Amino acid sequence: MEHFGFPLEAILIFLGVIVVSVYLDLFAHKKSTEISLSDAACWTVFWIVLALAFYGYLWFRFDKKWADLYLAGYALEKALSIDNLIVFMAIFASFGIKGVLQHRILYYGIMGALVFRAIFVVIGTGLFLASPWVGFLFAAFVIWSAVKMLQRPDEEEEIEDYSNHWSVRLTGRLLPVYTRLHLDRFFIRHSQIPGNEALDAQSSATRKGALYATPAFLCLMAIETSDIAFAFDSVPAVIAITQEPLLVYAAMIFAILGLRSLYFVLAALTKYLVHLEKAVICLLFYIGAKMTLQSWNHAISDTGFSIPPGWSLTIVLGMLLAGVIASLLFPKKN
Repeated sequence: MEHFGFPLEAILIFLGVIVVSVYLDLFAHKKSTEISLSDAACWTVFWIVLALAFYGYLWFRFDKKWADLYLAGYALEKALSIDNLIVFMAIFASFGIKGVLQHRILYYGIMGALVFRAIFVVIGTGLFLASPWVGFLFAAFVIWSAVKMLQRPDEEEEIEDYSNHWSVRLTGRLLPVYTRLHLDRFFIRHSQIPGNEALDAQSSATRKGALYATPAFLCLMAIETSDIAFAFDSVPAVIAITQEPLLVYAAMIFAILGLRSLYFVLAALTKYLVHLEKAVICLLFYIGAKMTLQSWNHAISDTGFSIPPGWSLTIVLGMLLAGVIASLLFPKKN
């Protein structure tokens, strides 16, 4: 049986394109300014064009068969990643984090995703024996996030003190956590705690320590955990299309690299389309139900019913379109 294998030329070109593109992205957004809709849209188009250019390279340099397998994997991963975007919005809403800090958190979250995807592809399907039970836990978190978003007021105030936040309560006994955001830092030293708060660590941190995690780091961990949970769904789906490790990984990486800019397109649209967030909340309930069904089929008993990726993509895009149409027909009154 013929295999694509690991052509050195393809590996070098793939890695070179990724490194240069990530550097250009970081250089373009090194200033601490909020990403605009036009900027996010341009970067989204850039990542799609880059993925299609790699498809063209595989076609002309090797064979159309390998190029088509890569493109099918890329399209599937891109479609499945939309669910991940919706959950990103719920996580940021839970932490009350807005603007440029979202960009910083997503940047490092995506970098972590590149590493975890490589590990998952190397290990293959053996790692996914635990996925049904992981799916149950994450489905509960997604549904809980939807309920919280449904309950919050339209104009949510920014969180200043995270002492009672679920993430601080969950991790505060494991490591020292500073209960306020500090610039864009993930960690802060005791000497960097501002003003009189340093004199009374009990009021500004979960416990005294030399180094404290900030709510931004806890949000990053939530983003990273959500991506790992979705990898249990997307990696086997792409492997089902092709078992060629290089093509699988390339398809996933090109899809993931465009995820952050696509998120900011969706997040920016929620500012202008007032009913789009309601569609996002409905999608969270749908995603939670879908993950529960998938986990039930694998872990407990096969119901004989599953939601194909094509159906799921149609449902997601249909709900988002409904939110857009509702916003145009029933704009918010001043």
